[in-house]
Amino acid sequence: MTERGQPEPHRRRRAHGSLETQVLAALHEAEGPVTAGWVQEHLAADLAYTTVMTVLARLLAKNAVTRRREGRSFVWMPVADQAGLAALKMRKVLDGEQDRRAVLARFVTGLPEGDEQLLRELLDQAADED
Repeated sequence: MTERGQPEPHRRRRAHGSLETQVLAALHEAEGPVTAGWVQEHLAADLAYTTVMTVLARLLAKNAVTRRREGRSFVWMPVADQAGLAALKMRKVLDGEQDRRAVLARFVTGLPEGDEQLLRELLDQAADED
């Protein structure tokens, strides 16, 4: 919104998940648990404190971060990196489907050849670790 309360004509929406990615990146840069205020100060975007808290709460619900009470506030720590967050999102989508086999089959058959081979290698590696 402009100073006169009018919508900004050229303001773009953020890509879905971009704030989560930025918040996770800030948490990974920290040398330990940090407050939401610290995260707000270390983000490139000019975000309201409440926005940062909303993003942190969403990441907590996705098990991508943890928090613990320290004094009168919480301190936050990352559990997952960006790849881990993407994996959590993929698992959440898969968990919401009735026919997991069909979803996985479509996913695998839709992969480019290089990714399909990489997935096979990762599955083999995981099987060897069991």
